[in-house]
Amino acid sequence: MAVNRKDEARGPESRRVAAELRVRIADGGYPPDTLLPSQHELATEFGVSRDTIQRVLRELRGEGWIETRQGQGSRVLRNQRIQSSTPRASRSRHPMTLGPLIGEAFEQPEVALDIYTLTAESVDTHIRAQAERIRLGLISPDRIALRIMLPTAVDALPYPKKADAKNPDPDVDARLRARLRGIAEHHIASLHKVLGELRAEGLVNQVEYEFRHTPLTPTFKLYVINRAEVLHGPYIPLIRPVVLGDGGGIQEVKAVDVLGLGATLTHHVRDGRPDSPGSTFVDSMTAWFEAVWTLLTDQGPAVR
Repeated sequence: MAVNRKDEARGPESRRVAAELRVRIADGGYPPDTLLPSQHELATEFGVSRDTIQRVLRELRGEGWIETRQGQGSRVLRNQRIQSSTPRASRSRHPMTLGPLIGEAFEQPEVALDIYTLTAESVDTHIRAQAERIRLGLISPDRIALRIMLPTAVDALPYPKKADAKNPDPDVDARLRARLRGIAEHHIASLHKVLGELRAEGLVNQVEYEFRHTPLTPTFKLYVINRAEVLHGPYIPLIRPVVLGDGGGIQEVKAVDVLGLGATLTHHVRDGRPDSPGSTFVDSMTAWFEAVWTLLTDQGPAVR
């Protein structure tokens, strides 16, 4: 089906993009005084038209989140995230978003992140925000260690695929998988670049990073932070519109897919009591990541 750009700009896709950008700004993914990605980059990332992005930016500008100047892009004006005064241990098993905890982790002398995810989109967004804080001299970690596991073969995943089972279309399915593969490759390349620059420029004394692939189908995303905290949440299948805009022409399809960016995750903390639910969960998921990383990943040429 051809995309009706006016309908898309007014409809749920516009609301979805606006909500996600608010979350990123509120969580520090786009800190104050930094520029949002270009309209073209946002349209490509979210799979929507430029008309939709322009409508979203007008909405955010009207709400006071950003200012837009001709030829200069859109600059973030404020960050509405409310810092929690609740002790970390008592926040265990409470719903949280990724941004605040990544920000807290990077404020420590050493940050170690072990991540199992589908595309690395969320972690790329937040690590780029922390790199900006480092460049501005707001934080100065001495060591960063990042390990990410992603699925081996996107084409073998059960999603994304065309939602209409009565009228299968292998070409559409192939384009949906190619889109997913492109998103993952883009964000891994982005992480490689930003972390490599921090190391090359001497802004962080020690920077280590490695990306591996595992033949598991992601049913959840996992963030192990300094082996002391875990964020965990399921990938929930749903039917949603996806705009494909590649060599096959622009086309909107209803797809069975999963969404992870901006999702609320469950927070678990090792609280000093070895038999507490928080400590047990952190220990078990840390052990799970280490076992899969060691035994079930492709250990070909590592990206470091």
